[in-house]
Amino acid sequence: MTHKRIFVTGASGCIGHYMVDQLIHQTQHELFLLVRNPEKLKFDYNARPGIKLLVGDIKEIDRFAALLQTIDCAILAATSWGGFEEVYDVNVTKTQELINLLNPDLCQQIIYFSTASILDRQNQPLPEAGQFGTDYIRSKYLCHQELQHSPWKDKITTVYPTLVFGGDDRFPKSHLSSGLKDVVKWIKLIRFFRADGSFHFIHGRDIAQVVNYFVDHPPALGERRDFVLGNDRYSVDRVISEVCAYLKIPIYFRIPLYTWLADLITFLFRIQMADWDRFSLRYRHFTHQQVVNPQTFGLVSYCSTLGDVLRITGILR
Repeated sequence: MTHKRIFVTGASGCIGHYMVDQLIHQTQHELFLLVRNPEKLKFDYNARPGIKLLVGDIKEIDRFAALLQTIDCAILAATSWGGFEEVYDVNVTKTQELINLLNPDLCQQIIYFSTASILDRQNQPLPEAGQFGTDYIRSKYLCHQELQHSPWKDKITTVYPTLVFGGDDRFPKSHLSSGLKDVVKWIKLIRFFRADGSFHFIHGRDIAQVVNYFVDHPPALGERRDFVLGNDRYSVDRVISEVCAYLKIPIYFRIPLYTWLADLITFLFRIQMADWDRFSLRYRHFTHQQVVNPQTFGLVSYCSTLGDVLRITGILR
């Protein structure tokens, strides 16, 4: 298989760690990792030749203009989370600037990380994401809109992760995995409620498997280039039932948690909710069409059920 020169942003994040670790140990591609703080890297970037750290910030991406002209594949996983001006600069302006510094005669593929939060149930842009979304979600929605008109559109493979689990003693944890113990702590109360809602999730290691598959098997011209990453749909009730079964906690009865009741609880306890939180409570079903995971491409999934998540995360029964 032809060795490629791959430029990677976001290597220090949860998904980035799994992705780069697999590229290091399962391929011989030449890797150029743009990182602000090498001390955050927990994978062994000296494991083999052909791995170069580029200490810098995507805000100064023009420093690497000459290198970007030599790149065969770019994986854009870096993101900023808070403060709209900062987030917009990184997630929209500098991301597009990086893309435009690539050589269209050489670069075969750009793998761009978006988020499934900007898509509706038919995998189309969700207008409310642009109106009510967090700074992060709004920036991803706006970048998605911009990239639809990019001259690079036919070379951009966009991945939309759903809820992401991942991280352990070795790699940094995702926000979702970090909060899992709090869910377990409250499960004895949560088990008595029934909620109408559903979603998909996926583990960072499985995201890495799919992305690294695309590195070596880029979609052909005219083929599908948008992929929602996730396992089969999970209802909220199924989550509660599986967590209780895993922890061997019985469920004697369930009270339906209607929207009006959630609103009443919010009012009585003076819970502060952002516009996106209120929209999410009413939208409820964050599900999508044709979700993909390693099994879609003939690979073995690392984590495909909630039981796998609890076991891998180290939640004790």
